[in-house]
Amino acid sequence: MAFLLMTVTVLHLVTLAMLFIATMEKSWYSWGDRENTDLWYKCTFENSTGTRVCATARESDWLQSVQALMILSVVLSSISFMVFLCQLFTMSKGGLFYFTGLCQLFAGFAAFAAVLIYTFQRKAILQDPRELEMGHFGYCYILAWVCVPLLLVSGGLYVHLRKRV
Repeated sequence: MAFLLMTVTVLHLVTLAMLFIATMEKSWYSWGDRENTDLWYKCTFENSTGTRVCATARESDWLQSVQALMILSVVLSSISFMVFLCQLFTMSKGGLFYFTGLCQLFAGFAAFAAVLIYTFQRKAILQDPRELEMGHFGYCYILAWVCVPLLLVSGGLYVHLRKRV
């Protein structure tokens, strides 16, 4: 039981960290080493100064949807972890972690909706006159996709997890 509890806790913390990095880091779409964009900024590398210059991303309804869903996913996963810790110390023996699991499942569905919107609406989100085929998805986008099954699996584990001690 202790091993399962540790495994679920570590999985939750790793997923939460990955989700936070995917939301805040600057590489959702990239055009080589010169330019990349994320949910908040569009950054360009200037050769003359050797620095990155970042400007706020152009707002669109699709981008705001992705931003809101990713933030919702981080918040729900954080709430899920805090509730799990509270339930771990206050719940009676034999209780199930339903609320924790449902919060984690909804976090997974929110992240899934966000990456789907970004996938299918990237042209409207990026609003870039260049061809999108010249660029590629960045590591934060891939990290967000990896978080989706991890969130759903950990949510399912929480729903079936029973307090034994």
